Formats: sequence, C-alpha cells, structure tokens
Amino acid sequence: MAAAPGVPASPQLVFVHVMFYVSAMSSSLPIDSARRRARGAVSNAASRYDLGRVEEGDGWDIPEERRGFRTEVREERPRSFLTYNRSPDLPFDRSINPYRGCEHGCIYCFARPTHAYLGLSPGLDFETRLVARPEGPEVLRRELSSRRYRVATLAIGTNTDPYQPIERDHGIMRACLAVLAEFRHPVAIVTKGALIERDIDLLAPLAEKGLLRVGLSVTTLDARLSRLMEPRAPGPARRLAAIRRLSAAGIPVRIMTSPVVPGLTDHELEALLEAGKEAGATSASWIMLRLPMEVSPLWQEWLAEHYPGRARRIMARLREMHGGKDYDARWGHRMRGEGHYAQMIAHRFAVATRRLGLDRPQPPLRTDLFRVPGRAGDQLSLF
Repeated sequence: MAAAPGVPASPQLVFVHVMFYVSAMSSSLPIDSARRRARGAVSNAASRYDLGRVEEGDGWDIPEERRGFRTEVREERPRSFLTYNRSPDLPFDRSINPYRGCEHGCIYCFARPTHAYLGLSPGLDFETRLVARPEGPEVLRRELSSRRYRVATLAIGTNTDPYQPIERDHGIMRACLAVLAEFRHPVAIVTKGALIERDIDLLAPLAEKGLLRVGLSVTTLDARLSRLMEPRAPGPARRLAAIRRLSAAGIPVRIMTSPVVPGLTDHELEALLEAGKEAGATSASWIMLRLPMEVSPLWQEWLAEHYPGRARRIMARLREMHGGKDYDARWGHRMRGEGHYAQMIAHRFAVATRRLGLDRPQPPLRTDLFRVPGRAGDQLSLF
C-alpha cells in the first residue's frame, strides 16, 4: 500500500513475529494496568500518520481476558546505517541506531515519536514492537570504507538505547563496536543499560587510544520512581555500579542527570551528581524534560495515573519554560527551556559540578588514528 502524501516510506522489514494490528491495539484510551505490567506508556494511541483509522464497537460488549504485551522483534535490512544531522545544538553530526523502539519503556523518551514513521504507536508499540538491524554492522563497514568518508566522532544511543534488553540476544551493538575498533574510529556512547559492561573488552582499548567516551544516564536515585518511569531499565544502584566498573577499566564516563523533571526529580540534582562522582564519573551533563509531539499526552496520562497530585504543578513548570506550550523545539532552547526556573536549575548544576570537579569538559576524541583496514586480496603497500 502506498504511503500517504508527506509520510516517509517504511524501510524494508522482515517479520520475525507476524502480528495483526486491530483497532483495540491502537486505542487512545488507557489500557488495563494488568495487561501493561512493567511497561511505561498507559495507552497505545495510533500513529499520527494513521489517518484512516476508525474505531467502532461491535455491539457485543462481551468481557474477555486479554493477554499482556509481549516484546515482539522484527528485522530491518538497512540500505544505509549512518544518519547525519545538522542541528547546531548537538555536539555530533552523525550517529547510528542498532534498534528502533526501546524496551526500556521510559515514559519521557523524546524518541517515541519516531515510531510513527513505521506506522506504529509511540505508546506501547514503541516499547513492545521493536526493530533490530542485524546487517547494520556490515553496512557500517561499507560506509566507513568509502573514499568519500571523512572521519568525525560517531554517536550511538542518541535516539534509542543500544544496550536495551534485546541486545543480549541480538548482539548488534557489540558487532558495531568491533567494526569501529577495526577502523580505529572515535565513538561516543549514551546508555542506561548495564549490559555495556559486557563489552569492556572492546571499550577499554578504544578508550586507551583516545577513541571513546561514555555517557550513562541516571535520572533518579529513587528505585520506585525509576521503576515507574523507566520500567525495564536497570535500577539506579545498578547504573551507578556500571559507572564504577567502566571507570575502573579506564573508560571516561559522564553522568547524565537527564531528564530533570520539575517537581518530581529536580530536588535530587546534587545527590545524583555526588553519587556519580563517587562512582567514578569524570564529567556531568543535564537536560530538561522534553515533550515533543506524542510524548506530551503520553506523559500526562502517566502523571494522571501515578502522580495525580503533582501533575498540574509539573506541567505548569514545563509550560512556564516554553512560552506557555508543553514544548518548544527551537534549537538552543529545546534542551533547557528558559525563564527563572530553568536558570535556577542551570545555576544549581554549575555550582555542584564545580564543587565536585565534574565541570571539566571531556577532551576531544582522536580522529588521526582512523584507517580503512585491508582485506584479503588487497595489494599491500611497499612502504
């Protein structure tokens, strides 16, 4: 079926689990909590591109038992793997994503709207109907081998987490790291996943050559709140343990106190930074909660269920920072907001990081070591 005008064409997908989507699965109404146990989103509203969807009852209204939401994975064969951006407020211009969607299920995830490009819901679909890209590492090898390629730091984890639970079975991130190590390519990784410890044997040599840095996100020290907001991500203590182990292996780690949620996690800012410093982090960063597109209604549904008494105050703070709107996507503004509250958080962060010695910028990664490795049958140089 042809895509609607203005809608990106879906990538070539190979289904591992064939699923039939019915209107009940795309409902914008809250779904029974028992069915979405250990999931972040409250509903599964249709994609914004699903313009022809109609929801109608059949008139029977017969109670029936509904299964929970299992994680389903399908595979994509990417024609290209490197994604380039020209955003002036981002410190990188290229990235890769081994997976689409994220099983961690963080309710605040700004990447949720990208699932709409696949014709899926940014709600429960985003965390239960995932796409793996197993041929990505070989495509990456081909792209890095091009004579037109110019090396610069490659970011991983800036959209969905490369160390989400399905990486344990698929191993796509590890295969990507092996390719980058072979090319001596600089890489910056962002994750919540403690599974990153598995790859220390690849990461430590990259760090030793000045080719790697890692950012590990710790949003709250409250284990209960973390389980509600980030239902399948490792708990706060486990993430701090990962920082400790990476740091002990000589890998520079930045603690990311992101996102800061006004009225919910903002009071923990200094404690988070202190915990990160104690675990071995050498730098820190923060971003304010962002609610682009479908994330705002999903977030507000979550607040209404879990923190109804704080919902009005939290949303008022966010709108105060974005000119009365839930979110303002302007470059240079979207990450922090503006106004008195945003300035207060920035000031607290600056004071705490200066006191803890976390205010030093991370050194730039090396690009001079990059090389295209030879392959069997290549002519060897005489010099």
